[in-house]
Amino acid sequence: MAVSRYTKLAYDCADDMVFGFAKSPVSYGFGLKIGAGYVIPEINYAPRPGTEKEPEKLRREYVDYITKDILDRAVTVGFPNVQLETEWVSQMNQAKLSAPVVAGQQEMCEKYHEEYGLNCGTRQTIPDQREADHGLRPGMDSLHAYPEKLFECADIACENGCNNLSIESVGGKEFADFAVTNGDIVAFLFGVGYLGSVDMTWLWQQLVDIAKKNHCVAGGDTNCSGANVSMFMAGGMMDQDVQRTFSAVTRAIASARTLCAWECGAVGPDKDCGYEGPIVKSIAGKPTTQEGKNCQCAHCDLQGNLIAQCCDLWSNESVEYHPEFGGTSVQCWFGSIGYEASLMNTAIQMKQEKVLRDLYMYSDRYRGPEAYILAYDHAYEIGKAIAENGNDLYLRSKAAGMKAVEILLKGYESKELGLTTKQLETLQDINKKLSALPDDTDKFVEWAVKEYKDVPNFSMKNYGF
Repeated sequence: MAVSRYTKLAYDCADDMVFGFAKSPVSYGFGLKIGAGYVIPEINYAPRPGTEKEPEKLRREYVDYITKDILDRAVTVGFPNVQLETEWVSQMNQAKLSAPVVAGQQEMCEKYHEEYGLNCGTRQTIPDQREADHGLRPGMDSLHAYPEKLFECADIACENGCNNLSIESVGGKEFADFAVTNGDIVAFLFGVGYLGSVDMTWLWQQLVDIAKKNHCVAGGDTNCSGANVSMFMAGGMMDQDVQRTFSAVTRAIASARTLCAWECGAVGPDKDCGYEGPIVKSIAGKPTTQEGKNCQCAHCDLQGNLIAQCCDLWSNESVEYHPEFGGTSVQCWFGSIGYEASLMNTAIQMKQEKVLRDLYMYSDRYRGPEAYILAYDHAYEIGKAIAENGNDLYLRSKAAGMKAVEILLKGYESKELGLTTKQLETLQDINKKLSALPDDTDKFVEWAVKEYKDVPNFSMKNYGF
């Protein structure tokens, strides 16, 4: 599959970006149209521990219980659309466990579409179990063969009827762990922005080919293993282990990596846990999935309202299947995201979508540095910085980081954004380090390979060099 890098933005201005509308809508499944003028709830879930031990028990958990519960609740409440996301547990990297789940979910979705007119479908998010110390490319991992199993999972998912193929790839994770632990923004730029982009480009060319061969839609990816780790370790107002200015800049850098899936031919939507969604949407115009205030079952963040501003799918992240007072967990959390999507769609119908978008955005805009750079006007600026350097994986990642720094410093200097002394010092240090880097990719890579030769599990062979 050929790679086509983005060198311009999909939107003429930031104000054109709004939830429910994508420049390039995507259709799949049983009546689903993503980014076509309305927002669709995407419900994410996990099976109860122990169900993965037997194929029939796991199939029953996912299909007869989880899927049926969700579709029943959609019909009961009157929600017209729902996307199910099955993030495969690690044991599903074998056909006897995964194939019956995928096929069973598809069969049930078709049944509810035909009997009730419910528009529905599935996203299958296959596991990336690759480990840098054993090797990220085929033929390198003689212990687990995880690179080979990754592609086997893609084949299983697509051959058994999944509608949307996605993944949370781990390329650059060894650097992300090192960078976040040591507060080293240059290590993050090299490992996630550059090497992670190299890995994603290699990976997604093959995933797109597998999806196309099986008439499946290739969705997207996210830097969950890097930028999300940074965000969660930065935490909230009480946490000081990682400065939130550092986390914000890592998110901007990771955006250039996430974009690679779409440059390889994937069409979206991207993954819900990719908080960089507004940035990549500004560049590609493809549908984005987001999670925020309705994913409290999984985690807490500081932009729970804001992040809904440009979404096309709205997700709960993930919840373990269990009973609650209002029904099963998947029914209760589907109700939460379903009603939020209904509010957005009503705003669209009443031509008030930009009013609601701005209410979402302003409610969290100043809550923290990451929310500040992800506000759609700032996300657009970062997207522009990436596109202006679109053909160079290093330079565009660097430009994204530096634009985030510029936005945060301007916000602080204008007294629009409050920062602690430590957050400001961290930001100024990041600015100094990024500004000192060369504008020549070969020079940077040559220097970085030597500088970070002792990072645990780092090997350029993992990235095809």
